[in-house]
Amino acid sequence: MAGTPASDMEQEEAAVAREDAGSPLMYRIERPVYDEAIIRSQLLHRKEDSSTLRQRLAQKFQCSSKKAKAAALSFLPILTWLPSYPVKQYLFSDVVSGLSTGVVQLPQGLAYAMLAAVPPVYGLYSSFYPVLLYTFFGTSRHISVGTFAVISLMIGGVAVREAPDSMFYVVPANGSNTSAVLDVEARDARRVQVAVVLTTLVGIIQIVFGLLRFGFVAIYLTEPLVRGFTTAAAVHVVVSQLKYLLGVKTQRFSGPLSAIYSVKAVLMDITSTNVSTLILGLVCLVFLYVIKDLNERFKKKLPIPIPGEIIVVIVSTSVSYGLSLSEDYKVDVVGKIPTGLLPPSVPEFSLLPSLVTDSFAVAIVGFSMGISLAKIFALKHGYSVDGNQELIAIGLCNFISSFFQTFAITCSMSRSLVQESTGGKTQIAGLLASLMVLLVVVAIGFVFQPLPQTALAAIIMVNLLGMFKQFRDIPALWRTSKIELVIWLVAFVASVLLGLDYGLLVALAFAIITVIYRTQSPKSAILGVVPGTGLYCDVDDYEEAAEYEGIKIFHSNSSIYFANSDLYVNALKEKTGVNPADIQADRKAQKKQREKANGNHDPPLKMCSTSQGVTHEVLSYNLVAEQRNGQLGDAHSQSDSEGTVFLQPVYPVHSIILDWTSASFIDSVGAKAIKQVIKEYAAVDVQVVIAGCSRTLLSELDTLQFFTGVVTPEMVFPTVHDAVLRCQHSNPRPPAALTNGTT
Repeated sequence: MAGTPASDMEQEEAAVAREDAGSPLMYRIERPVYDEAIIRSQLLHRKEDSSTLRQRLAQKFQCSSKKAKAAALSFLPILTWLPSYPVKQYLFSDVVSGLSTGVVQLPQGLAYAMLAAVPPVYGLYSSFYPVLLYTFFGTSRHISVGTFAVISLMIGGVAVREAPDSMFYVVPANGSNTSAVLDVEARDARRVQVAVVLTTLVGIIQIVFGLLRFGFVAIYLTEPLVRGFTTAAAVHVVVSQLKYLLGVKTQRFSGPLSAIYSVKAVLMDITSTNVSTLILGLVCLVFLYVIKDLNERFKKKLPIPIPGEIIVVIVSTSVSYGLSLSEDYKVDVVGKIPTGLLPPSVPEFSLLPSLVTDSFAVAIVGFSMGISLAKIFALKHGYSVDGNQELIAIGLCNFISSFFQTFAITCSMSRSLVQESTGGKTQIAGLLASLMVLLVVVAIGFVFQPLPQTALAAIIMVNLLGMFKQFRDIPALWRTSKIELVIWLVAFVASVLLGLDYGLLVALAFAIITVIYRTQSPKSAILGVVPGTGLYCDVDDYEEAAEYEGIKIFHSNSSIYFANSDLYVNALKEKTGVNPADIQADRKAQKKQREKANGNHDPPLKMCSTSQGVTHEVLSYNLVAEQRNGQLGDAHSQSDSEGTVFLQPVYPVHSIILDWTSASFIDSVGAKAIKQVIKEYAAVDVQVVIAGCSRTLLSELDTLQFFTGVVTPEMVFPTVHDAVLRCQHSNPRPPAALTNGTT
């Protein structure tokens, strides 16, 4: 019988004690064996909730000044830190960081607009409005939002698909025999419309996900998947920039196998390479690589990183203007950059239906990139970020900015590292970086019109070096996790061959399949006790673990539901070596043998049969007073050599304990399968009990009406040891209770 609560409390207080200062902590407790029926009737009683549904709803939705203030601070995080901003300690660091980040953000905005298949000035717009808005709505102090290569490339793929060059060839009005000419202005205007509408839809999706508290969706983008996907995106980016580096005129492809088609087109037209363009591009590549290497090697000694990108932009623009590279050497340049900001306009919503799938892919990838970096910096600097608020913040940046002709943005890895490494403390650094871009847009944008496109291609390629270093994941994952390695490879190969949108879907589907595979292929084990500890371990893995005689403790590290219930039952029968169907067959064979023996009046016949590794000794009816599970009764004291068919040492099983400490849920199919197994074993005199259920799992079992018929709460125990003691009490054996786990 269970003790009173007071006595139990006294026992628990005395459970941990030190005998002297040098001795280890000792864990001592003495209590009755508990099953679920005792726990429910004597130990635990659910709290009564007397409030009505109306009262709970009123409490949930009631408005108060405290709730209003909390909502305002959550929606506008700037209100939590700006009033107490330490100007003397933080301002100088934020100014230096903001200027350094702005110097990088300016050329990247121009370059990534090429990836998005829109004119370069739209990259500057996308480097100003979203960064300004994130200052007010974001919770991370160190990430730099704005244009990003992967997102820009995804947008460019959609823009090219919806507005291909073939739609904009026109025949000049002055001659019918003249070949068609590409209307570049009309094409670019249409692609801008596509990019803007896509950005609007991406913003709406991210805002809705944030309001619905769906920040957890990023967890389905596991790290190997994201790294394989971004590595594939880097391949696409490099392939897309080859024609700009070489100065060849090729079509831009999108969709499945676009990377292969792009490489093929460049190789077929490689004889028309512009030598001036190639030389300038290679010089920029080498210079940027050296600068990045120096920044990495001497980052602790340099007060700020050497701004290689802005040096390349300024020098190449000056060289292009001074030598007239565009006119004299046919080097492609950025071209016209209008001065000033565009007035707000409503996106072309008629394009929405064909962009829904793409917008979900861009929204999820953009958020996952942002929140992963935000969490890294937050952990490093000792503050927290709100995933749902980050969704809302990035969604608002995309949605509001799209009315000012921007394309979708997210956090940039390279710029964020610059902002953090140069001493950025708060979002003020990002604000100052956006103001630098604004200065260029409204005042000096025309200066960058002679900027060669090959220089921008070099900037993009060198900034992708970090992503190509992710190939080092392959040997590391080979050593640690083969399944994660396959996820990485599938994400990479699918995204390279099928394109980033379909590749992401394939990678997600495969990652989910691996989860199903893991739940359907759990590790199961027979547990034994480590003497003197109360610990239960796998008898196949640990030589100290010993089984109790007549008791099998079955453990599986998964929940039980429709997808794996049959596998669980099969593993149970295989591991324990006790199969009710085989035992029933043995009994039928025994009955026939008895009938035959009675008919022939032969001497008593003794027969042994083995079922899946467990030996069951079966005797004819005149030698055994009582027989359970085909095991020897007490009447069998000596062996009779006459009539013996087969004989082995007996290791009978009378009880099976299901260890459910790892199970987190069970559904109706799993519950029915377990009840059926309990019935099958009961039919052959083997009792099955359950141990280690969590209270949540027990509530689910109550809801599923599991405790009806042959299954009762008395068959469920809080720990494996409770179940062992009850099984030993119900089936007393000789004193030697432990075996080495072999049969």
